[in-house]
Amino acid sequence: MPAENAALAHKIHPAKWTYQNIDNMRSQLKRLGFSYDWERELATCKPEYYRWEQWLFVKMFEKGMVYRKKASVNWCENCQTVLANEQVEAGLCWRCGQVVDQKELDQWFFRITDYAEDLLEYCDRLPGWPDKVVTMQKNWIGKSVGAEIYFPLENGDGHIPVFTTRQDTVFGATFMCMAPEHPLVMELAAGTTQEEKVRAFVERMRRQDKIKRTSDDYEKEGVFVGAYCINPFSKRRMPIFTANFALMEYGTGAVMAVPAHDQRDFEFARKYGLDIIVVIQPKGETLDPKTMTEAYVGEGILVRSGPFDGIENVKALDAISDYLEEKKLGKRAVNFRLRDWGISRQRYWGAPIPIVYCDKCGVVPVPEKDLPVILPEDVEMLEGGKSPLPTLESFIATECPKCGRPGARRETDTMDTFVESSWYFERYCSPHHTQGMFEPKLVGYWMPVDQYIGGIEHAILHLLYSRYFTRVLKDFGLVDYKEPFTRLLTQGMVCKETLKCPEHGFLYPEEVVVEGEGRPTCKHCKSPVEVGRIEKMSKSKKNVVDPNALIRKYGADTLRLFCLFAAPPERDLDWSDQGVEGAYRFLNRVWRLVAEHVDQLQDVKPFDGGKELTGDLKALYRKTHQTIKRVTNDIETRFHFNTAISAVMELVNTIQALKESILSDPTGRSVLRSALEAVVVLLSPIVPHVIDELWETLGHSESVLEVPWPTYQEDAIEEDQILIVVQVNGKVRSRFHIRADADDEAIKEAALANERIVGRLGGRPVKKVIVVKKKLVNIVV
Repeated sequence: MPAENAALAHKIHPAKWTYQNIDNMRSQLKRLGFSYDWERELATCKPEYYRWEQWLFVKMFEKGMVYRKKASVNWCENCQTVLANEQVEAGLCWRCGQVVDQKELDQWFFRITDYAEDLLEYCDRLPGWPDKVVTMQKNWIGKSVGAEIYFPLENGDGHIPVFTTRQDTVFGATFMCMAPEHPLVMELAAGTTQEEKVRAFVERMRRQDKIKRTSDDYEKEGVFVGAYCINPFSKRRMPIFTANFALMEYGTGAVMAVPAHDQRDFEFARKYGLDIIVVIQPKGETLDPKTMTEAYVGEGILVRSGPFDGIENVKALDAISDYLEEKKLGKRAVNFRLRDWGISRQRYWGAPIPIVYCDKCGVVPVPEKDLPVILPEDVEMLEGGKSPLPTLESFIATECPKCGRPGARRETDTMDTFVESSWYFERYCSPHHTQGMFEPKLVGYWMPVDQYIGGIEHAILHLLYSRYFTRVLKDFGLVDYKEPFTRLLTQGMVCKETLKCPEHGFLYPEEVVVEGEGRPTCKHCKSPVEVGRIEKMSKSKKNVVDPNALIRKYGADTLRLFCLFAAPPERDLDWSDQGVEGAYRFLNRVWRLVAEHVDQLQDVKPFDGGKELTGDLKALYRKTHQTIKRVTNDIETRFHFNTAISAVMELVNTIQALKESILSDPTGRSVLRSALEAVVVLLSPIVPHVIDELWETLGHSESVLEVPWPTYQEDAIEEDQILIVVQVNGKVRSRFHIRADADDEAIKEAALANERIVGRLGGRPVKKVIVVKKKLVNIVV
């Protein structure tokens, strides 16, 4: 969908746009020097890839793991397609940011809920994943343990099932609230005086953001549907409302309202004058519904609860569950927030769903021998993003695979883009395999992925779908593991401010001209440009930079260095032109440092540690090995390239400060070569192009990429002296150096004898002296 939207905006066919961008990005990635195995390149929009997900769809259909039903779905008018629940962010489309409406459509669904318990259980078996992502997945799966209670309709025609985790409060239920999307709402209202009011309310709710509807600070509102149900425990007659805070996605779409013990219900009851009955009294208190200003949600003793009076409400949960099962008033139940994955998209640029509709045979899957169902690429696109497939007779018309009759029709919906991304990593293991989704032996060798890197925004999208998809593959015997990714790093996003013209919408940076007094204006119409907030770079919002232009101006290594230095990988990176300039200056500084001393270092071998060093030589040698240790740890254990680069910068500063004092000595030149070569090799993964040139400049014939990673000597990094910070009553008052092997008593004596501290104390008696890990002394007076 993102590719299709961009293609339509540029008035170009999605296929051409996609392949052009693949070529462009491949070229950029190669120019940036990324070490990818290009023999494993694949494109998920090619038939040789999506034929296998069509094959899996058919297998899943045959096992009942896929189904089609009419459902109220999330509809983005701007993108002209359905969105999965996970693709709606705060009521807005994940891609274009426009408000999402509700619409009734026939849709295909994957039964991801069949795996909800397993997906949740294995969240605790992902030690290499960030806690934040695991928590987000747990919350999205959303397991709730409680009961399903049946509330009979007053007219005797059926009942309304309600899921609740608070069956202890059932005697206090005084009214029922149903989601506006609930199919019973209009059925119950039909023929009553409330019918038109209910219809208007339901239509209005369809256009409201579901997230906002359920927020605590959103006004609670509803409409009586003109019908009643019976509380099966208290036998109370309960009016039925449709309310904005009830959602079809949670439980059964109906809520037993207990206003005395639920704040949302309390506010609703007060607004519409509904009864409030207290059924839990806190110990030592007596709640009066008439004087209550808020719901009581704490623990207490049950009252007005029939045979359960006097029992602690928490202990009554199981007792009431036993009772409702014994009396057949309901059953114990587990509810998940997770809903089945709707994969139908009413868009053109996607993998066709391999289904045929026959008047005689009904819904028929396409046989394996007829796969792939190829998406025709020689079509003209329609205005507004509508798919041309429903109008393309050459695609739709086919024979029924089951009975052979002509006149059958192909499914014209395509699969959600996240289906493609849910298994590409397995395909990488054998991208040219033609006999199945992948070669099992190679997948057995490579998978699961040792280290996966992806954005936090995919925590409940791609990452959850991939975990589900892998379980499906395992159930079909295609893989022998459940979890696709052993370790996960969620990198931050590259961010930049947006630029928007009132006439031309979002603008690229090069489409903005800065006029006098620094006012940005649109290049096309000269209108003032609104500078928006800093947010993640996005093709749709055009707050991007052209890497080709940066490479032409600064070189690939400058771009690499800036991106890695500007922020640790798990945090967002705010784009800064000044930061790019700074990276460029540092690389030039390193280049000059080597170039200026290469003649003096000809035929000089790196220092091998075979001689005792003193003074500046020892200081530089120590700093070199400290830097090797720090960079190695930062890269290998934390992926913190920014602090690794910072460490190399510190070493460069030390070289600059000490070089003149050591160049006259042969051993000094040997130590200097060791330091310079360490700088070059340590920077080689980060800025390989410049570094390879410098390695050759230093007299080496082989590429720096073939050089072993440097190791550090523990004895070389030990400090002769350590810095001690001295505080008086918690405030820093002095600093001094002392030999590294000094014990706490020696450090204490040195601190008390320090000239500045003696002056600060002014003869006052010392109450206490605290020495902290050879770093700090705190004197209390």
